[in-house]
Amino acid sequence: MKKFVKAALAASAFAIATPVLAQDIVVVAHGQANDPFWSVVKNGAEQAAKDAGVNVDYRSPETFDMVAMSQLIDAAVNQEPAGLIVSIPDADALGPSIQRAVSAGIPVISINSGSDVSKGLGALLHVGQDEFDAGKSAGAKLAEMGGKTAICVNQEVGNVSLDLRCDGFAEGFGGSVTVLPTSNDPAEIEAKVAAALSSDTAIDTVMALGASTAGEPAVAAAKASGRDVNVASFDLSASFLQSIVDGDAAFAIDQQQFLQGYLSVNFMALHAKFGLMPGGNVPSGPNLITADKAAQVIELSAKGIR
Repeated sequence: MKKFVKAALAASAFAIATPVLAQDIVVVAHGQANDPFWSVVKNGAEQAAKDAGVNVDYRSPETFDMVAMSQLIDAAVNQEPAGLIVSIPDADALGPSIQRAVSAGIPVISINSGSDVSKGLGALLHVGQDEFDAGKSAGAKLAEMGGKTAICVNQEVGNVSLDLRCDGFAEGFGGSVTVLPTSNDPAEIEAKVAAALSSDTAIDTVMALGASTAGEPAVAAAKASGRDVNVASFDLSASFLQSIVDGDAAFAIDQQQFLQGYLSVNFMALHAKFGLMPGGNVPSGPNLITADKAAQVIELSAKGIR
């Protein structure tokens, strides 16, 4: 009987000592977890949850839908989580919901998009890259490679982060740049890039804004054209990295999205447990992945880490 009482008391003491980290940290992102890019963000968040001993609930609208995303944020606020992590592709649409979370005393960290508006909406910090500067760096590099006429393939026109990538690219490139609006359908993107290359033989550069979504079909269209076209892309996929190794693509811009998921959850867990938080935004990129680095990253990309 005494052993039973001691065991019960020990279990009770353990339960009391356990911090309030069993509460969920909710991630509301504009990208679906089955998207190759966002699956890496989710992998990072889940790894951080495992390492920190917290629960993470990843939510996203079925399509790029700001009304649906704001509703997901509102629903998360009503559940009073230990922390809320959000991407901010459209501050006008999502701002009121994010500010509602802050007013309710829920700590907020932004990831991926929204570095320029995050602080103003009350977020504690942002984990991501400056999209305009990343685009500018890519444009300057492609101009250095001899590019004069380019298209910037934008699969989510209206997503502020992607618009900024094209804007930065145009400034860095310095030559003629046309934005090619598309959907997220790789088949449509390949067809539209092929049509653009066919209709304008001056195009010598293609800037894609997502490796698996737009970069891979852009490479296919460029190869089918039989012309010497430099193709570069934001973000990584194993196939696009192989294209870099094979000489069919120029480079990729790596924003290390695994870190966006991992660090945001880790920071939020530390904040819940100890009240700790870095004093400013954390840049996860950009990193330029050229042929000399691509082979090293392919395996990690296939594993959902890069």
